[in-house]
Amino acid sequence: MSTSTHAPDDVAAQLRAAGLRVTAPRIAVLECLRACPHADADTVLTRVRERLGSVSVQAVYDVLHALTERGIVQRIEPAGHPARYEVRVGDNHHHVVCRSCGAVGDVDCATGHAPCLIPSSTHGFTIDTAEVIYWGTCPACRDAGTTTA
Repeated sequence: MSTSTHAPDDVAAQLRAAGLRVTAPRIAVLECLRACPHADADTVLTRVRERLGSVSVQAVYDVLHALTERGIVQRIEPAGHPARYEVRVGDNHHHVVCRSCGAVGDVDCATGHAPCLIPSSTHGFTIDTAEVIYWGTCPACRDAGTTTA
């Protein structure tokens, strides 16, 4: 399992192990995602700028892309919401998304027999991951009476 269990001080080692140069923007983005799971790019940009000062939007997107390509970060794309990024990778976990506010949470993969995770046809594909997104209303929105149309 390749979940994020690294201490903040070994971010550089994690980047090197993935074949990436260690740069201040890469360190800042990775540490932001460790502190703020399921952050969208705008949130990452804001937090990285708070830490580093001036950094371009393109630089943050480039870093997110590089981290995703190297398997350090996972990108999720709930329908109707901006892409989100997280450092929990490699364990085939799933997500729950609030229809009202867009809050995202992790859901561990079901164990035992889970027929919805076994496709009725693979169409010749070799299946290695099942992506499941549960939709609903988070406790805060439910308590506030917030609903979607």
